[in-house]
Amino acid sequence: MSPLPSTARDTTSFSPSNIEFSKAALARAPEDCKNHAFTSPETSALVPVSQAVYDDLLHHFKYSSSAYAPVCPRPNGATLVLQLSNGSDAQGYVARDDSRRELIIALRGSMTVTDVLLDASLLLVPLVSPGVYAPSGVLVHAGVLGAWDAVALQVLAAVAEQFVTCATGYTLITTGHSLGGAMAALAAVCLKANFADSKVKCYTYGQPRTGNAAFAEYFNGLFGECAFRVVHTKDGVPTMIPTSLGYHHHGIEYWQTADPPCAENILQCASDGEDPNGSASVPSHGVNAAHMVVRFSALFIS
Repeated sequence: MSPLPSTARDTTSFSPSNIEFSKAALARAPEDCKNHAFTSPETSALVPVSQAVYDDLLHHFKYSSSAYAPVCPRPNGATLVLQLSNGSDAQGYVARDDSRRELIIALRGSMTVTDVLLDASLLLVPLVSPGVYAPSGVLVHAGVLGAWDAVALQVLAAVAEQFVTCATGYTLITTGHSLGGAMAALAAVCLKANFADSKVKCYTYGQPRTGNAAFAEYFNGLFGECAFRVVHTKDGVPTMIPTSLGYHHHGIEYWQTADPPCAENILQCASDGEDPNGSASVPSHGVNAAHMVVRFSALFIS
């Protein structure tokens, strides 16, 4: 196996001053996402997705699954830019898809004891991340924030280098499963803060609740229809952290109600994130077989 690019080996040259920050960007959604009409959970009608949306969800699912491999030289056919790994067990990679003009940041979910301990860090804390100026009252899961911030500077440096050298104008994609999905949500906010003029999209699978209602509102305002939070059938992890602890899902949930996966079996839920007719209607059983599907599929995706 050839060595990783220099970006993966040297992360000391990056400083936040190298990237243009924009507070204004955090107050608006991307042009093609901001016109999303948010509906209340009480009036939502769950609608099957189109084949195009299903294909898009499946495509980015493969990146989340590939993050479970120790090293994936060509994740989903893309070019590996950076392999992430550090003492916090926050792992994943940055990849570049030149055909779709996307830079993908895929983050790994819970696999080790350290990750499990992070999952248990349920304290809600202010969202403090490089370049992010979140409104007062925006709170997120302490363990998830620590995991993301442990690799944030590496990711920002890799993305900045790619934009300069070969990926100008590419869309930024964040994706992950389980804890990796929660990290991907915070990564999306951080990337939008640091690359204000770039389009950022977020795809998560089996993501637990990640922050409070203020965070959900903040996130929804930033990304609108550019956020895809996928739940597989009776996956218990998305609802394992209860709303009684102050947590609230962001949108938009795409609930696969049954197997096999197909457009007809995936319903788009209400935009605010807590649709009682979606996966929240199924009692949570925590980490179960429905939650593990992404990890198992890593065996078949290269």
